[in-house]
Amino acid sequence: MIIFETIICAETEIALNLSYTITTTNIRKPLVIEGVFYVQVLFHDQALDLVGEPLQDGDQLPKFKVFTTHDEKIKTKDLLGKPVLLSVMPDIDTRVCSIQTKKFNQQADKYPHVQFLAISNNAVADQAGWCAKEGVKNLTVASDEELSFGYATNLYLPNNGTLTRAIYVADAAGKIVYHEIVPDVSHEPNYVAALDALKQFE
Repeated sequence: MIIFETIICAETEIALNLSYTITTTNIRKPLVIEGVFYVQVLFHDQALDLVGEPLQDGDQLPKFKVFTTHDEKIKTKDLLGKPVLLSVMPDIDTRVCSIQTKKFNQQADKYPHVQFLAISNNAVADQAGWCAKEGVKNLTVASDEELSFGYATNLYLPNNGTLTRAIYVADAAGKIVYHEIVPDVSHEPNYVAALDALKQFE
């Protein structure tokens, strides 16, 4: 299947015209589109492309903004000064995303020197209701409904309209020291590896 897509970069207002082929045989293999590296993930047995090249270890966190359940804006600069674990997911009010958020919520108070930030596409009000219902208080849940984070980090799945599932750990200066892009969005991330990455900050 050949996909034709125009993406408008919010920062530069430059239109990027992309055309590429999605197949079910090259899942998790890099696609080269006009010299840019792309990655596919599985979502309900369908191969989907990330919107761009995902961040790697050694990269700096890009500029983005998200909103907490109290509708407070968080920018990248607000995260600097302490290490941060970013738990990224499509929809917090689904089974796997709920499990993911609860597991990191259970661990967050064991790492007082680390910020835990869970990010999904859900609206602020929906996230606030979910947190109240599930008793999640030890980490910050934030909305990327505007897709600022999704496009800045290239974790957005344009053909699905959601973020993919991923974990990123960055140091106090915003340099990424660990990342996982979960190959199948319906699966949970590697919690042990993510938490092990935090030990270097103890």
